[in-house]
Amino acid sequence: MAQDFSYFPVEPLRIDLAGWSREATQGAHQEFLALFEQAEALGYDGVWFHEFRLQEQAWPYPCPMLLAAAVLARTQRLRVGSSVLVAPLHRPQLLAEQVLQLQFQSGGRFDAGVGRGTDPATLQQLGIAPEQARDSMERCVQALQKALTTEASDASALPLYLAASSEESIAFAVAQRIPLLLSLEPPETLQLERLDAAACVQRGGHSQALAQALRQRSPISRYVVIGTSAQDVQGQLQALWPKLWQRRLYFAAKRGQTPEQVPAMDTAKALREQFIHGTPEQCVAQLRQLQQRTGCAHLRLVFNANGLLDWPAALAAMRLFAQEAMPALRGKS
Repeated sequence: MAQDFSYFPVEPLRIDLAGWSREATQGAHQEFLALFEQAEALGYDGVWFHEFRLQEQAWPYPCPMLLAAAVLARTQRLRVGSSVLVAPLHRPQLLAEQVLQLQFQSGGRFDAGVGRGTDPATLQQLGIAPEQARDSMERCVQALQKALTTEASDASALPLYLAASSEESIAFAVAQRIPLLLSLEPPETLQLERLDAAACVQRGGHSQALAQALRQRSPISRYVVIGTSAQDVQGQLQALWPKLWQRRLYFAAKRGQTPEQVPAMDTAKALREQFIHGTPEQCVAQLRQLQQRTGCAHLRLVFNANGLLDWPAALAAMRLFAQEAMPALRGKS
């Protein structure tokens, strides 16, 4: 059972953007970069990009570090993160060197998220055995820790994150004091329970303090559907459900499942576990409850339904959230 962190002081939220990969990246390059210049002007703290290599469809930005360099060069305050750098695709020492270069170029604004990867086809094309993935992940993390600790004044808060869901990987993250990149689909509940369990094994009576520290720094993800009225929000949701269902069928087919084998969507459960939705006031209330329940003080908000909504629609939602919800979350109203 996850611990209740509601009695801990509520830390200021870090509010980042996610969902900008694959379909969401299609369009003119300069216009895509301009989205994140606008995000910075609106007050968002960061944006996260994925690494999807050697895909069936050639997306514009398979390399998140090259894209990060472009965004960082166009902004002054916005952080850029990788969610994730797929460890088996990289030599640890060279990856650490590249991350340090990005840190230098940006004044320390790059966040290195590392993981084992979720696309076996990519590993197969490169002749990489899947059983090597965990060892690759751990070696990459250790190389990055060594490099970043040399540069950092506070080794307990390195710009390093781990995408992990198994008990073994989460135990490794806790042992290394690395926050988790929390999942959106499926939601983060199991990850946080395993984080608490690993902290208990490692720290015994001091486990709650360790779990609290790691939870606060672990970014939690949510879809955001925001509108000026209940009718507006319901209209957006009703238009979104069929698109989410079609995407679920698409990925199920890639796993060899027929449509009949795919469970029907439970929209009420999805709204509870994966969405922030409603008017700005309702979104603020839901996010405050989420922060108190999980202890997380770092958000990754998805305004574009992971590419199912176009850039103008996503930007309009980002703007409404920034103007009407963000000030309240940051205690400015």
